[in-house]
Amino acid sequence: MKHTHLIFLGLIFISSTAILTGLVSGSVNIDIQQLWYLLTESNSPGLSTLIMELRLPRVLSAFAVGGLLSVSGVLMQVLLRNPLAEPYILGSSGGAAVAALLAMSFGLGAFWVDTAAFTGALCATFLVFGIASSSGNWGPSQLILTGVVLASGFSAVTTMILAISSEQNIRGMLFWMMGDLSFAYSPQHLLWLLIIIVLITMAAARYLDILSRGELQASILGIRVNTFRIAIFSITALATALSVTAVGVIGFIGLVVPHTVRLIVGNKHRFVIPASAMLGGSLLVISDTLARTILAPRQLPVGAITALIGVPLFLILMQKSIAKINSA
Repeated sequence: MKHTHLIFLGLIFISSTAILTGLVSGSVNIDIQQLWYLLTESNSPGLSTLIMELRLPRVLSAFAVGGLLSVSGVLMQVLLRNPLAEPYILGSSGGAAVAALLAMSFGLGAFWVDTAAFTGALCATFLVFGIASSSGNWGPSQLILTGVVLASGFSAVTTMILAISSEQNIRGMLFWMMGDLSFAYSPQHLLWLLIIIVLITMAAARYLDILSRGELQASILGIRVNTFRIAIFSITALATALSVTAVGVIGFIGLVVPHTVRLIVGNKHRFVIPASAMLGGSLLVISDTLARTILAPRQLPVGAITALIGVPLFLILMQKSIAKINSA
């Protein structure tokens, strides 16, 4: 227990450091003393606007989205009983991309692009669920296969939209598809959703622990497996849809973070869920800070940074997992 407390103190420190670094770093660097002076006295309108209206909302949005994707990854891995499952495996990113790119190609504004992305993500996810459960006996394999097939279809439609779109729209489309936090200036609802989902799933942590051991054992212990799985599915669909709507498609967060957390805190979900929320939020804040600062004042797609970090990290985690299995 003491060891767990130290781990969470470390995660709190990492989260705080990531947020602080995101606030002071960018095309205009600010030292810690200036930041403190700005927050306490605020006699500089220019810096105040830079921090309070541009960087702080962006950093908090990144933290919330990273947390939502990580917790969604944890829930998907339990739901599908597959360690390679991640939030987008059921087609939400493909559906959101098709809808958002169509809205962009018609020249619609940001509100309609966001609305289209949210609607497309939810429709795609529930379409996968509807097709997989049409036989009345749905399971992880049906969901995964249906999601993979529909994702291929969405990818083909996305490619066609890009091929026929005008050059002036393509850059914005590509940035959206690779993750873009440039317009993420309303973090409140994302933060509240993250807090609510973490609290709900922590309350259900015991059921998640049992379900991860198998449906038969969960049924024997009195859990209504189908009802519980539908609840997990709905929570994950909502969290993923809102994340995609806010910042576009950002990969590897929902895949790498749950694995990392399980290696650190074990498999009990009352620890895995809050730890994943903090580590995932921190990782996306760090990635976005790098995207803003590497080639400042130009910005890179944050999804490219998460992939560059996520690929080697996942390979390292995979090797450690294999070594752990072989030594057992």
